[in-house]
Amino acid sequence: MYGPLIDGLIERLRCLPGVGAKSAQRMALYLLERDKPAAERLAQTLLEAVAKVNRCQYCRMLTEETVCRICSGSRRNKQIVCVVESPADLYAIEQAGGFLGIYFVLYGHLSPIDGVGPDVLGIPQLLDQLQKNQVEELILATNLTLEGETTAHFIGDKARALNVKVSRIAYGVPMGGELEYVDGGTLNLALESRKSL
Repeated sequence: MYGPLIDGLIERLRCLPGVGAKSAQRMALYLLERDKPAAERLAQTLLEAVAKVNRCQYCRMLTEETVCRICSGSRRNKQIVCVVESPADLYAIEQAGGFLGIYFVLYGHLSPIDGVGPDVLGIPQLLDQLQKNQVEELILATNLTLEGETTAHFIGDKARALNVKVSRIAYGVPMGGELEYVDGGTLNLALESRKSL
């Protein structure tokens, strides 16, 4: 519609999650009309990131180093490992500020239909690290979906066979939430995950 370069830019921006045709068009036109220097910086940073960012050799988190800052941090308890499905999940836990162990990022969940098995998720690497590093506890923080639960059970069974304590993050009523607005599944999980006072 606009020409091959502009149309191509709009189409490329649509690869971003949550960006549809209109949003991509708005972004492309803004960058080209109003802020070409920002467009150049964005393009340069994106090229650099693609060239230099890889996965941490221990936790598989995205990093510019061989070992990420979390895994190399001296204040981290390396005997407690939290398994998450994505870097976004890791960031959410980090922003909460209460966890001082290390992580392992799966980049998905088990899905045989889609060809995603244990090897794709790095599960053999995780199990190897559990043994080598004498990990005391493995916290499974996969999503509360059928696939996330299946993945958690699979990893949990393998870890228990290595004599590693396995726990699952609790799901329940959010802080400040009112019970009448919480769905039944969440309420049931909250009741099952209750603690003594």
